[in-house]
Amino acid sequence: MFKDIFEGAVKSGKCIALNSIYTELYIIEGDCEEVNNEHEVWQIETASRKQRKQDTPIKCNNIFNPLPGQDITIRKVLTKGIAGIGKTISVQKFVLDWATGKANQDVDFMFVLPFRELNLINDEQYSLLGLLRVFHPQTRGIENLELDDYKLVFIFDGLDESRLPLNFQRNKILSDVKKMSSVDVLLTNLIKGNLLPRSPLGSPPDQQQPIRSPLSTCIG
Repeated sequence: MFKDIFEGAVKSGKCIALNSIYTELYIIEGDCEEVNNEHEVWQIETASRKQRKQDTPIKCNNIFNPLPGQDITIRKVLTKGIAGIGKTISVQKFVLDWATGKANQDVDFMFVLPFRELNLINDEQYSLLGLLRVFHPQTRGIENLELDDYKLVFIFDGLDESRLPLNFQRNKILSDVKKMSSVDVLLTNLIKGNLLPRSPLGSPPDQQQPIRSPLSTCIG
C-alpha cells in the first residue's frame, strides 16, 4: 500500500520507492509550540540542534515505546510538526516496515484513517467495521474476528485537516463495533477507548497521551 509514493499529482507524477528516499525524522517528546510556529527550515534545524543536548530522540518505529526511565504504557501518541516536515511520510514508512516484517511484529493489524477522506463522509452513518471496510476493503469478512483479541493500531493521519467536531464531552458513548453511528461519534469513542476496550492497544479515557514532535530531518 505504501511501498511507492508519487512526486506531484498521482496520475502525472513520478512514482518512487519510499525506502529509497525516506529520511528518519528527528522526533522528541514534549510540546514544542514555539518551534512549530516557525516556518523556515533553517530556524527549525537550529532549534532542533539546541534541543538535542537535553532530549532523547525517538525513532518513528519506536514511537509507542516509553523512554528510558518512564514506567508507563503508551497507548495514544499525538505527533506535531509544521506542514510539510514529513509526518504523513513517516506514517507510511511506519506501516510499510510493519507490513514487510521489519518492525512492530507484535501488532496484528494497522488501520490508517486519513482525516482528509473522513471529512467527505462525516454526514454518513457507519459501524466501526463498516468504516474499516471503506478504507481497507481487504477487511471484508472481518465480522468473524473478535477484534478485542488482537493487538491493533489505528492511525489518524492529518488531524490539522479535520473538519469533524470531535466533541469528546458531548458525543454519545458507543461500545458496539457493529452499531451504526456518525463518523465523528465513531472516532471519539475509538480514541477514548469505549470501542475495543479490551484490545491491547485500546485506550482508557484517562490514559496518558504523550506529544511527540518531529523537529527536523536527520541526515546521515
